[in-house]
Parts: sequence; structure tokens; C-alpha cells
Amino acid sequence: MPIVAIATAPGRGAVGIVRASGAGLQPLVQALCGRSLVPRQATLLAFVEADGSVIDRGLALYFPAPHSYTGEDVLELQAHGGPVLLQLLLARCLQAGAALGLRLAEPGEFTERAFLNGKLDLAQAEAVADLIDASTEAAARSAGRSLSGAFSQQVHGLRERIVRLRTLVEATLDFPEEDIDFLQQAGARAQLQAIAEALDTLLDGARQGALLREGIRVVLAGQPNVGKSSLLNALAGAELAIVTPIPGTTRDRVSQTIQIEGVALHVIDTAGLRSQTDDEVERIGIARSWDSIADADSVLFLHDLTRRGQDDYEAAEAQIAARLPASAKVMHVHTKLDLVAQAPVDGIALSAHSGAGLQALRSALLQCAGWHAVPDGLFLARVRHVQALQRTREHLQRALALGDERAAPLELLAEELRLAHDALGEITGQFTADDLLGEIFSRFCIGK
Repeated sequence: MPIVAIATAPGRGAVGIVRASGAGLQPLVQALCGRSLVPRQATLLAFVEADGSVIDRGLALYFPAPHSYTGEDVLELQAHGGPVLLQLLLARCLQAGAALGLRLAEPGEFTERAFLNGKLDLAQAEAVADLIDASTEAAARSAGRSLSGAFSQQVHGLRERIVRLRTLVEATLDFPEEDIDFLQQAGARAQLQAIAEALDTLLDGARQGALLREGIRVVLAGQPNVGKSSLLNALAGAELAIVTPIPGTTRDRVSQTIQIEGVALHVIDTAGLRSQTDDEVERIGIARSWDSIADADSVLFLHDLTRRGQDDYEAAEAQIAARLPASAKVMHVHTKLDLVAQAPVDGIALSAHSGAGLQALRSALLQCAGWHAVPDGLFLARVRHVQALQRTREHLQRALALGDERAAPLELLAEELRLAHDALGEITGQFTADDLLGEIFSRFCIGK
């Protein structure tokens, strides 16, 4: 069934695009343009209503199947970018295409059809959305690499190597009378080890790509007036949070996304943590602070150097430390370095006022998150890709363990290789459940 949608973002613009895709769109082309179109050639003409009146003048492009983004016939109308005008053009398409069954596209349906028709694999299709959503230059460039197939090619290469090894194993199973030491004669153990090493390299790159795509959630936590808001402002380079000497100034979460070496850091300033307060609004803010800490990738526990040694302050510090989640990645940061004579030996000491120690904090944040530069350039990856690669690694490790057992049944080795092969296939879409496809493409914008 053909689909149609406005392919440009909502709002006014110089150009707006309406795109249709499906089988047999020639009647729609004739109705909208009043003539047939030369394939893949932009034509300036009038877009007309059923009575022949002109809706707008613009460019029309027709891509006959299979040479199009979706692999189907595609008609693209480039008009002026007024919202009302584009709605008129969309309504005209639906009217003219009623006999064809033309309907409004669902989110991501154009790209989903490109995947289903073999124009893109699943990792490349996801890269389309990631390229649109990229929040940093590094993320955009890495998404472009994934879209061009950099990630998929490595996955396909590993799958082919596993297939060759599976062929050797299963051939041996088919001819048990051949009394040979398979693992030694065919060099299977060495092949398997090489595949596992290549997978580890790919997994490392995928983890970096996932960090680049998702960013790092960093929560600033600590007692009131330890310098959380000042640190947020210093990292962001702007006065985002109100800073006063009055305890409890920050009542709710204040967040800002910054970049460090192209990685997005979603920094959240929270209400100061203390056990007792008579202010109901502050009490709610403190509860939200603990919620943010529980969800953080990294927690910066801020300590005020000017209050070190004060009994009530130190007791409150111990209470907060005892309540921090055991799974939290906590970095201890000592603030107001410019107001003391000596820096502590533990953690990171800094001054949001002078900027001293900020660069060390930025580097430590990336290191804590597991970030490091990849020599050959990054591709963007998702958490599901990392999980699939981790499952692949588990199956390969089991296969290696079986290879070390001289009496291990080859059937078990063959099964582990099959499971590793299937796990890799989930990344590019060779083995993907329909409900996962629905979840992936539902997050796309309509028109893409």
C-alpha cells in the first residue's frame, strides 16, 4: 500500500517536501503534475488541484523502483515551505491517490521499507535516525560512517568468518568416519581465536560509539552550598543556575548538555542533600536529587574545602556517602580551591571561580565513563548493538573452551558457533523479531 508524508520539519521554511512511496505511482504523478516525469530528473512545474487550479509551483522528482531510497516508486514534491501550503499538498496527494490506497505514513515507515526491500541493513537504518538526532559534530560524523556501512561491513566480515568455520565443523559432523583431529588439521582453534580477537576490537569500538550516541549522564551531588551550581555554570560556560550563599537555593534539577572531545555530557545540578528541612519544596527537590543519582552514569560528589574539619559538616558527609547506591560510579570533587591554602591529596580539587582543575575533571569524566579515542575513526552504535556483541562474545568464549577439551562433542561447538552467528545477525537485521523492528522505527520522525 502506498504511503505519503511531509518529509520536512514542522514550521515555516524556504522549502518543504512531500514524499510518496509505493508501487505504481504513475497515476499520482499524472494527477499532481499534469504530465509524466523523466526518472531522476528534477522538473519545475505546477502542482494542481483536481479542478486544475494551481496549489504551488516547485520541483517534482520521480524515482521508479527499484532505484529509490525505499526500493519502491518514489515521488518527491519540493514546494515552498509554508505549513498550510504543505498540508494542502498532502491533502491533494491523499485525494489523488485514494484509488491506489494511498495513506499517511507511520513514523519511520519510509526507512523501514528501505530496510525490508534490502536498500539498507538494520544498523544502517538506525544510523539514519542517529544522524538526524546527533547532538555533537563527532556524533554526526560517526553516524555518517555507520550509514555508509562502516559498522555493518565489520559485522558482515565476522559473520562470514564464523560461517566458514561452521562449515568445517559441520562437514566433520557429516563424515564421522574420517578419523582426524579436526581442530588441529583444519586449524579451527586458531581461526576461532582470531575471530574472538576481532570481535573484542569491534566490541570496544561499539562501546565507544554507544557512548558517543547516548552521552554520559553526570549528576552533581552534595550538601547545600558546596558549589554544585557554580560548577555547572563553569562547565557550561554560562550562568544557567542561580548561585547565592543561601542554603537551598537550588530547589529542582537543572540540566545542561556540554561537549568534551565530541562526547555529550548531560550534566544535572541537583538540590543540596541534607537530612532535615522545613521547606516542603526543598524536600521534594532533595527526593528528586536522589532519583537522579540512582539513574546517573557518573556521580560527582562535591566537598567544600572551606568546611573541612567541621563536625556537623563531616557528619552530614558521612550520611550522604552511606546512602549513595553501591552501583554508582562516584567521583569525589573538592571545590573552592581558590579559598584554601592547601589542596587535598584525594579526588579532584578545583575552583569554579578561577577554572583551576576543570580540565582535569573533564578528562576524569571521560575516563570514568570508559571513553577513549579509536584510531580508525568511530561508527555510531546503540546499546542493543553492544548487547548483541556481548552475547556473541559469550558464545565464542564457550566455543573456545570446548575447543580446549579434546573429548568435547563437536555438536556443542557447532551450536555455539550457530548462536554466535545469529547474535551478530541481530545487529544488521538478518535475525530480528518483528516487535523489535516496530520499536526501532517508531522512534523515527514521520516522513523518514
